[in-house]
Amino acid sequence: MAINNKILKLSVLLKKLPALRRQGKTIAFTNGCFDLMHIGHVRYLEEAARGNRILIVGLNSDVSISSIKGPSRPIVIQKSRAAVLAALECVDFVVIFNEDTPYKIISAIKPDILIKGADWKGKSVIGEDLVKKVEFVKFVKGFSTTNIIERIIKSEKKS
Repeated sequence: MAINNKILKLSVLLKKLPALRRQGKTIAFTNGCFDLMHIGHVRYLEEAARGNRILIVGLNSDVSISSIKGPSRPIVIQKSRAAVLAALECVDFVVIFNEDTPYKIISAIKPDILIKGADWKGKSVIGEDLVKKVEFVKFVKGFSTTNIIERIIKSEKKS
């Protein structure tokens, strides 16, 4: 599927879901900023998409990221981040949201499974009250956007 056909407004995505459910597809949802894509993101998303799942990625908008992480973020604008996510074979749909949390879109989509990183295990997960199952995916050690940004800043200070 073409990249632009995978990046949808919530209203358009909601019209596609009934047919997918009739086909017996499991709707899985995860979300994040995905500011600087790295192998940890790719492996996480591949694991989230396993089986007979339709993987929907809720992508924090630029406004949302700035609100959460501060005015210096995001590094990459939402249009580019959405395109990179949509280019991944394991991602079926990308929907951008402006709120600090994806609760509103989770409640609209009503996914079967909510996917979170293993660092959320034992914590309250936004939307867990709306789904049948929450699944935790192991992270690839040593990769995080924040750590990558910190390494870049440190190397700039040295030069």
